[in-house]
Amino acid sequence: MDFRVIKVPGHGAEDVVVAPGGAVFTGTEDGVIHRVDPSSGQARAVADTGGRPLGIELLPGGRLLVCDARRGLLSVDPSDGSVEALAGDMLFCNNAAVATDGTFYFSDSSTVHPIDRWKAEVVEQTRTGRLLRRTPDGTVTVLRDGLNFANGVALASDESFVAVAETAARTVARHWLADGRDDFLVEDLPGYPDNIARGSDGLIWVSIASPKDPTVERIQRGPMWIRRGVTRIPDPLQPAPKRTIRVQAYDNEGKLIHDLSVDSPDYHMVTGVREHEGRVWVGSLHEPAIAVITP
Repeated sequence: MDFRVIKVPGHGAEDVVVAPGGAVFTGTEDGVIHRVDPSSGQARAVADTGGRPLGIELLPGGRLLVCDARRGLLSVDPSDGSVEALAGDMLFCNNAAVATDGTFYFSDSSTVHPIDRWKAEVVEQTRTGRLLRRTPDGTVTVLRDGLNFANGVALASDESFVAVAETAARTVARHWLADGRDDFLVEDLPGYPDNIARGSDGLIWVSIASPKDPTVERIQRGPMWIRRGVTRIPDPLQPAPKRTIRVQAYDNEGKLIHDLSVDSPDYHMVTGVREHEGRVWVGSLHEPAIAVITP
């Protein structure tokens, strides 16, 4: 299994998406959207959201759908750098999926903690995450609330359901679009999921940002005053993500199809994943780079 790291000029290349021509787009913590040439490894800034871009999806005509943690749901044109706001009124817009009819499904991770306090959301488990829908006419509705750190979003290959990762609960929840039923695609993941995405293989790929942490699990079961107290101690003393590079892929029934782990000192905390024509591209909330796994 080959693992290649491609540097980008900015920290926190959190998500990745592959355009039809093969170019890879990612966004960094300074607000910049980068276009990466996978052959040469050269990265070029194509836009600036003015916020903190997280999830990125492709739109018709070459535009990008960007979930900006601070600005909301955006449409970005990488050809001229223009940015259009599509939906706001969110504290922590995170990830999205685009349906064939132009409907957007996207997550708002918390109504209590913004992105800078994501660790507090994991520990406190406010369960205020939401899954939202924006129809082509611009109407935004909440499909599901009460989610435990709503994160990655992906549609089934037949678009019968939309899946949303619950980072703090280590699950991928499922919302059936025909009748509104809620259940789970996957429960008891081996770690804390971040972005998810349907690959070109039709599978739903899940990034595992950090393995299951017994200390975090114990704190989560404690009373709220303890959980809140932990989030107020100095950051170096708080539980931190363990170094790992791991992604998994599931079919529409929740069967595990792929489980890829890489041991490398040059990368960690995979928060974005995108399978494209047999290769698996990943992003990281902390690394100034994206990477690609060739199984």
